[in-house]
Amino acid sequence: MSTATTTRVVTRGGARRPAVRRWATSYVMLAPALLLFGVFVLYPLVGAVRISLTNSTGIGQAQFVGLANYRAMLSDDTFWQAAGNTALLAVVSVPVSLALGLAVAVLLRDRIPGGGLFRAVFLAPYVISGVVVAMAGRWVFDQNVGIVDRVLAGVGLPQPDWQSDGTAAAVSVVLVLLWARTGLAVILYLSALQGIDRDVLEAAELDGASSWQRLKDVVWPLMRPTTFFLTVMMVIETFQVFDIVWVMTKGGPAGSTELLVTYAYSQGFAARREGYGSAIGVVVFVVVLVATVLWWRAQRSSEDDQ
Repeated sequence: MSTATTTRVVTRGGARRPAVRRWATSYVMLAPALLLFGVFVLYPLVGAVRISLTNSTGIGQAQFVGLANYRAMLSDDTFWQAAGNTALLAVVSVPVSLALGLAVAVLLRDRIPGGGLFRAVFLAPYVISGVVVAMAGRWVFDQNVGIVDRVLAGVGLPQPDWQSDGTAAAVSVVLVLLWARTGLAVILYLSALQGIDRDVLEAAELDGASSWQRLKDVVWPLMRPTTFFLTVMMVIETFQVFDIVWVMTKGGPAGSTELLVTYAYSQGFAARREGYGSAIGVVVFVVVLVATVLWWRAQRSSEDDQ
């Protein structure tokens, strides 16, 4: 072998070793996260799919029933009611949470009087337990001693039956959920707003743009990455809402606030239909996954068109 050939072999081998070392280092760094993902996400998911194919009650030996639990959903009116309630909650709460979060973030950025109170009101639910938030919401909207009914009575307005009327109960859940999740939108939007060059806003103001026009034509387009992230997170959270609904209404009255997650819980634990409850959980996972992928692709297509 010539000296030139030997040099090329050594050079190629020497070039490969750093690449292999970097590859090995990357996987070593990822190993803890992959281990946690496998133990706490992948393994439970596989287990849920396995249980959903059985008639398990959580007690005794379960029998394999194939897709029987999934076929049962097609004729389950309560399941479709819960699915409709969940979809409606996402459609209503996500846009309102985004708009409210951006509005509060703009106010806080401009350092309005009482900004500290705004921070406390909207950020407190984000840092405390969801059960505590739900208990506070239940007390505020209690139709016997709740502060909302006292205020309404004080101004001469009728007091809704928050616990016995389906529409009123749904409204109370939505309002508490908005209060609980707006804090995340405020934090992320405020961070994004502080990253916008004020020269851009001042240039728009010099061009005669009003405050609304600056918000709509300058600020909002720059918020798209943050809005995309928040939308995905809030949709996922909507399909996972449990504590607020369960503490406030337990899905009632008459299923008016029943969501897919609360229905899966009641079927899997209260009704001892573990297989059917797991099947509902698998459906929720698939719906969230598909919705996230479709939204992500739509976002990518929108960015490519610009």
